[in-house]
Amino acid sequence: MEKQYADLIAVDQAICHGQACITGTRIMVSVVLNSLATGMTGEELLQEYPMLMRRGVRVGLACGAALAREEVLSLNLAS
Repeated sequence: MEKQYADLIAVDQAICHGQACITGTRIMVSVVLNSLATGMTGEELLQEYPMLMRRGVRVGLACGAALAREEVLSLNLAS
Protein backbone atom coordinates (compact mmCIF):
# COMPACT_ATOMS: atom_id res chain seq x y z
CA MET A 1 0.00 0.00 0.00
CA GLU A 2 1.18 3.49 -0.69
CA LYS A 3 3.03 5.04 2.23
CA GLN A 4 0.73 8.06 2.33
CA TYR A 5 -2.08 5.78 3.45
CA ALA A 6 -0.17 3.37 5.69
CA ASP A 7 -0.93 5.31 8.88
CA LEU A 8 -4.66 5.32 8.06
CA ILE A 9 -5.10 1.55 8.21
CA ALA A 10 -4.94 -0.23 11.56
CA VAL A 11 -4.63 -3.95 12.20
CA ASP A 12 -5.06 -4.92 15.82
CA GLN A 13 -6.07 -8.38 17.06
CA ALA A 14 -8.15 -6.71 19.78
CA ILE A 15 -10.22 -4.77 17.24
CA CYS A 16 -12.49 -6.49 14.70
CA HIS A 17 -10.57 -9.78 15.05
CA GLY A 18 -7.47 -8.29 13.46
CA GLN A 19 -9.17 -7.22 10.24
CA ALA A 20 -7.82 -4.08 8.56
CA CYS A 21 -9.80 -1.06 9.79
CA ILE A 22 -9.77 2.63 9.09
CA THR A 23 -7.60 4.08 11.87
CA GLY A 24 -9.57 5.50 14.78
CA THR A 25 -12.71 3.54 13.87
CA ARG A 26 -14.01 0.00 13.92
CA ILE A 27 -14.95 0.31 10.27
CA MET A 28 -13.29 -2.50 8.38
CA VAL A 29 -11.73 -1.83 5.00
CA SER A 30 -13.80 -4.74 3.69
CA VAL A 31 -16.99 -2.93 4.73
CA VAL A 32 -15.95 0.14 2.74
CA LEU A 33 -15.10 -1.95 -0.32
CA ASN A 34 -18.20 -4.16 -0.10
CA SER A 35 -20.48 -1.16 0.34
CA LEU A 36 -19.06 0.58 -2.71
CA ALA A 37 -19.14 -2.66 -4.72
CA THR A 38 -22.85 -3.13 -4.03
CA GLY A 39 -23.60 0.32 -5.41
CA MET A 40 -23.55 2.52 -2.34
CA THR A 41 -22.18 5.94 -3.16
CA GLY A 42 -19.39 7.56 -1.19
CA GLU A 43 -21.91 10.05 0.20
CA GLU A 44 -24.24 7.26 1.33
CA LEU A 45 -21.31 5.48 2.96
CA LEU A 46 -20.38 8.64 4.85
CA GLN A 47 -23.98 9.04 6.03
CA GLU A 48 -24.18 5.39 7.12
CA TYR A 49 -20.89 5.60 9.03
CA PRO A 50 -20.59 9.10 10.55
CA MET A 51 -17.13 8.34 11.99
CA LEU A 52 -15.83 7.70 8.48
CA MET A 53 -14.30 10.61 6.61
CA ARG A 54 -13.77 11.02 2.86
CA ARG A 55 -10.12 10.23 3.37
CA GLY A 56 -11.16 6.93 4.97
CA VAL A 57 -13.11 5.98 1.86
CA ARG A 58 -10.09 6.80 -0.31
CA VAL A 59 -7.76 4.81 1.91
CA GLY A 60 -10.13 1.84 1.78
CA LEU A 61 -10.03 1.96 -2.00
CA ALA A 62 -6.26 2.35 -1.99
CA CYS A 63 -5.93 -0.67 0.28
CA GLY A 64 -8.13 -2.73 -2.02
CA ALA A 65 -6.13 -1.63 -5.05
CA ALA A 66 -2.87 -2.52 -3.32
CA LEU A 67 -4.17 -5.98 -2.49
CA ALA A 68 -5.37 -6.47 -6.07
CA ARG A 69 -1.88 -5.68 -7.33
CA GLU A 70 -0.37 -8.23 -4.92
CA GLU A 71 -2.56 -11.24 -5.60
CA VAL A 72 -3.82 -13.08 -8.64
CA LEU A 73 -7.40 -14.15 -8.11
CA SER A 74 -9.01 -17.05 -9.89
CA LEU A 75 -12.49 -15.86 -10.82
CA ASN A 76 -15.18 -18.19 -12.08
CA LEU A 77 -17.17 -15.80 -14.25
CA ALA A 78 -19.04 -18.49 -16.20
CA SER A 79 -21.79 -19.07 -13.66
